[in-house]
Amino acid sequence: MNHATALPAPTLRTRYASDLALAALAPASWGTTYVVTTTLLPDGRPMLAATMRALPAGLVLLAATRRLPRGDWWWKSVVLGLLNFGAFFPLIFFAAYRLPGGVAATIGSVQPLVVALLSLGVLRIRPARAVLYSALAGTGGVALLTLSGEARLDPLGIAAMLTATSLMATAIVLAKKWGRPESPLVMTGWQLTVGGLVLLPLTLALEGVPSSLTGENLLGFTYLGIVGTAIAYALWFRGIDRLPPTSVSLLGLTNPMVATLAGLLILGQTLTPWQVVGFTIALGALVAGQTLNRRPRPAAA
Repeated sequence: MNHATALPAPTLRTRYASDLALAALAPASWGTTYVVTTTLLPDGRPMLAATMRALPAGLVLLAATRRLPRGDWWWKSVVLGLLNFGAFFPLIFFAAYRLPGGVAATIGSVQPLVVALLSLGVLRIRPARAVLYSALAGTGGVALLTLSGEARLDPLGIAAMLTATSLMATAIVLAKKWGRPESPLVMTGWQLTVGGLVLLPLTLALEGVPSSLTGENLLGFTYLGIVGTAIAYALWFRGIDRLPPTSVSLLGLTNPMVATLAGLLILGQTLTPWQVVGFTIALGALVAGQTLNRRPRPAAA
């Protein structure tokens, strides 16, 4: 006779909070990408930056874990690798070169709404209205935090950012639907390698090989590859596996908030009163969305 053992409520809450905190480290680290790119990486090489973020980290993880996909996970890894890296990275850098950071951040903040819509159709999960309201409030807060009156609206840049946001939202939902056959670290290596192998020939064709790299360039690539990619995406995929899809996507609001704080502390930027209001709204939406979306279930025997 089997006896189900339910974990106490405080233990479930602690585990849920721990999963949220670890998953939030991923978009928080991505929030430092702009500062690292502008201060350490070579100018005018977006494809090189994308390739250096994906391929070396993927190959290192692949060599360390020594695990390859099996069965239908070959094509699933290719799909997720293209969505998360092979297509997402170039679109993000393309948008970054054609849009102000505030416009790109505001467009990217609609990802929780896209995830909610896809979850309804693919996962048959209906998000609570309060969570949708939190997502809308978060987008408004990010807009106040990052947009300026001089923001230019480039149609191609907007299209690229919307496409990139939709691709990542699709990857979140598909990863939730398919589950995972291996640890997040192993699956991160698969997807990064796929994305990097797609990006490498494009980089060679469009930008070529740089004549030289400085120590600062190498430091920036190393940080983005290890912290902002390998570790961050392993934690991100772990969060997708353990948390509701809308909870994971709402954590993306930490990206523009950390980017703003990094600009404040490292680049000497200042905040206007409206930006302070936007930061407060985005933070409140993040906390409210996670609180209202928390539905931990007792563990089965």
